[in-house]
Amino acid sequence: MNITGPKVIFTIPVLGGIPISETVVNSWIVMAILVIGSMLLTRNLQKVPKGAQVLVEKVVETLYSFVESTMGKDKVFFAPYIGTLFLFSFFSNMLGLFGLRAPTADINTTACWAFIEFMLVQIFSIKRKGVIGRIKGLCDPPIVTPLNLISEFSTPVSMAFRHFGNIAAGLIITTLLYGALTGLTHMVFGANFQIPILAIGLPAVLSVYFDLFTAFMQAFIISMLTMVFTSMAMD
Repeated sequence: MNITGPKVIFTIPVLGGIPISETVVNSWIVMAILVIGSMLLTRNLQKVPKGAQVLVEKVVETLYSFVESTMGKDKVFFAPYIGTLFLFSFFSNMLGLFGLRAPTADINTTACWAFIEFMLVQIFSIKRKGVIGRIKGLCDPPIVTPLNLISEFSTPVSMAFRHFGNIAAGLIITTLLYGALTGLTHMVFGANFQIPILAIGLPAVLSVYFDLFTAFMQAFIISMLTMVFTSMAMD
């Protein structure tokens, strides 16, 4: 797997050529998984739930309850967005288990999420407090106004780099270790030995950690930070 950045898969021959990278293609894969999964899990819904519908309703109920406890009852309408953000992040991070480059290992993906969070904070804060109230919030007390303004921009930037850094670091560590153990295999058994026997085991264990445990944790963290920062701006 390329650790220097996502490679271009193909180019759309318009406007001088639009390169489509691994990030875009793998994001389409994740979106397809989520859309198809949603369609399969929500078809033929019954008034009296049974089977998979019971699990789906429990997950949705838990999501709304979690958002309400974190952001407040008046902000529970954020639940669909938070759920979508979590699922997209989690499944994107999980692609590494299948040998695909995670879209979240590209700073462009997490930067877009950070921009959305920045806009959410501004729009809903102004909607709740008004323009004057928003300005007063940033200038209270006046002496820390510069720090408040810096924080408005640094917070989403830190969110983007935190998520990207953790996923990209896992990708780099696993890839470098696999390459090193493959090279060691050739040194021990000869250059013509085709099976990277020494690379079996440890890279797989690290991949499970970085692509499964870290996938869940990073998805949870970015969802939680989105809720906290948006709620603080609105209160």
